[in-house]
Amino acid sequence: MGSKNKLKRFRENETFGNVFQPSREEMVGDFPLKGKWNTEFFKNEQPIVLELGCGKGEYTVELAKRFPDKNFIGIDIKGARFWRGAKTAVEDNLNNVAFLRTQIELIESAFAVDEISEIWITFPDPQIKYKRTKHRLTNSEFLQRYKRILKADGIVNLKTDSEFMHGYTLGLLHGEGHEVLYANHHVYKNEGAPSVVTEIQTFYEKQYLEHDKAITYIQFRIK
Repeated sequence: MGSKNKLKRFRENETFGNVFQPSREEMVGDFPLKGKWNTEFFKNEQPIVLELGCGKGEYTVELAKRFPDKNFIGIDIKGARFWRGAKTAVEDNLNNVAFLRTQIELIESAFAVDEISEIWITFPDPQIKYKRTKHRLTNSEFLQRYKRILKADGIVNLKTDSEFMHGYTLGLLHGEGHEVLYANHHVYKNEGAPSVVTEIQTFYEKQYLEHDKAITYIQFRIK
């Protein structure tokens, strides 16, 4: 994507009422929506679901269409990516969708204790190199961040094309005593996965499937 196109998308994001792009200082300071997403933005008490590393926002938007009784927030550091999802939500008058441009390690600055009901992590960078493990979105440190903002019965979903990420996460969950509700190493060849896992496909997922790449899925609770 050219720099002009990126700038155009950044400017358009600023006109969308469903996009929030706080500075890092604003995030680590006193982010005004922390603990107030239901009352101040969504104006209802419906459960809040996050998509972490939401990319183009396809999953966030499609989930919002399927579940109008829930609120959805896509999070990514690259606003030019989720511009597409934000624009679609505006065009389709989806009032249960928001997008937040921030780093996922700052998630506790954006949400209060027990504010979130469910988290989706879709096709994250597996960060295979050892030096990058601190950025892996299902490492122990990130799981504890999620636990602090999730309700007691909150659920986390991991959908990935990385068999490494699938195996690493499953091993960590079992090793730390978390509750694995469902695990599948190829959702398109094995039955039993929730319908939203196979019926909602991202742009890149469709490309993976054309090359017969396995798509894995884990649903779990953090103990």
